Amino acid sequence: MALQLSFDLPAKTALGREDFFVSPANALAVAMISATSWPGNKLVLSGPAGAGKTHLAHVWAAETGGRIIQAADVRHEDVPDLARAPVAVEDVPMIAGDLEQQKTLFHLHNLVLAEGNALLMTGRLAPNFWQLPLPDLQSRIEGAHHVALDPPDDALLGAVLAKLFVDRQLNPSPEVIAYLVKHMDRRFDTAASVVAQLDQLALSEKRDITRALAVRVLSADLDDIQSGN
Repeated sequence: MALQLSFDLPAKTALGREDFFVSPANALAVAMISATSWPGNKLVLSGPAGAGKTHLAHVWAAETGGRIIQAADVRHEDVPDLARAPVAVEDVPMIAGDLEQQKTLFHLHNLVLAEGNALLMTGRLAPNFWQLPLPDLQSRIEGAHHVALDPPDDALLGAVLAKLFVDRQLNPSPEVIAYLVKHMDRRFDTAASVVAQLDQLALSEKRDITRALAVRVLSADLDDIQSGN
């Protein structure tokens, strides 16, 4: 008997403007990202995991010639070069425990603006909850214009699910997405997890992604929650 193998292929995330679905939940954030200028030349973009912060940062960078870097990856010696162009600094709250990294980001903040370039900063919560121990940096961030990505409405959640499936080269029927939108926990990170689980289960069982498969995945997730796993 031949041995059958399944391969969990890596998903390729599409990050172009045409791949970003606009709905009332994110329309304001999209409009601000598309603006030709911001008050003080800086903007804070917040939203839950998977809400589209990184996607919008890539859209902005592509349109402005900007660069994207994780806050934890900013090195002091690279600041002068980074500051020569617009910069998106992602996941700023992740450096709350690293005072030296905050000093480096503060230096970048000042130099980018001094060079006349725009600065985009992202984090999951509103900036007043970032609680960065370096007061000068925290105050500068709180002084930036802030726009939030709101929790998804039905249209946005459905579009996010569809995009997650496409990123994995999957094409489930519309009824699968409709079922997930109606019954799943309305969180972007949950959407990513559910799509990954469906992909893995379909691969392991050598079958298409159907509504019945979606029912099984959501039921398993509910059982895990109720059992405390």
